[in-house]
Amino acid sequence: MLSLVVAVPGCLGAAELKVAVLHPLLADVAQAVGGERVEVVNLGGPGADPHKFEPGPKELQAAQGAQLYFVSGKGLEPYLGKLRDIVGGEKVVEVGASLPTLKAETLCDHGGHAHVHETDDPHWWHSTDCWRRAARVVAKELAKADPAGAEGYGKRSRQYRRKMEELERWARGELAKVPEERRVLATAHAAFGYFCHDFGWRQLPVQGLNREQVPSPKFVSEVAAVIRTEKVGAVFPEKRSNPKMLQTIAKETGVKVGEALIADGSGSVEGMFRHNVKAIVAALAPAH
Repeated sequence: MLSLVVAVPGCLGAAELKVAVLHPLLADVAQAVGGERVEVVNLGGPGADPHKFEPGPKELQAAQGAQLYFVSGKGLEPYLGKLRDIVGGEKVVEVGASLPTLKAETLCDHGGHAHVHETDDPHWWHSTDCWRRAARVVAKELAKADPAGAEGYGKRSRQYRRKMEELERWARGELAKVPEERRVLATAHAAFGYFCHDFGWRQLPVQGLNREQVPSPKFVSEVAAVIRTEKVGAVFPEKRSNPKMLQTIAKETGVKVGEALIADGSGSVEGMFRHNVKAIVAALAPAH
């Protein structure tokens, strides 16, 4: 629960800026672009679930003296109004606000029946193109707060964007090993729309956007029928998520259960992408 904490500037050592981030992957881009001039405080920790995390007094205490708060945006953080009231609206930067927004068509359980529902998809962090754009946003905001470091921020932003371009080329090469008719990504909740959009895959999220749902037996049966119709080759659970439903569906349909994907961010952007692409290819590419 957010509550007021009086911010007292702390000692930053060699850093010129202190920046707080509220999504674990934003720490990656903020540190890469900021370099030694920026102290980055990841308020949720490296393995935080951004769908559940809300900063409280302990986290805001750790952010004392932060000149900027980088948040994901696109409706992911319902507490942003309170955060702006506490730290100052001008300090809170929604990195995703200027990035493309996709709609997510998800299978939801309404009264025991599978129903397609459309909503804004906040999971932009599964797009390398969005990360290229995000690096520009971060560099611009850091330069506004610290004009003396603008040249360095711009240089490191360009380096980060090139890194994302290389990562995308690698991913395309790996994903090309999967035949077109098998390029359906069946996961628990709708976290991979941006990934599928970028790489030309189809997304099949069997629990919609909310992975905490407990679907009815009839819903499970209907989803299993969809999986058979779509000729899905594998279903993928997510790290830190209960795989029970997907295991039930896999048992009913005879499809394999792939390695758990990283849905909501952990560690570095590159690490997440490489893990997910390798897991997808391992489960869906033909055996040699």
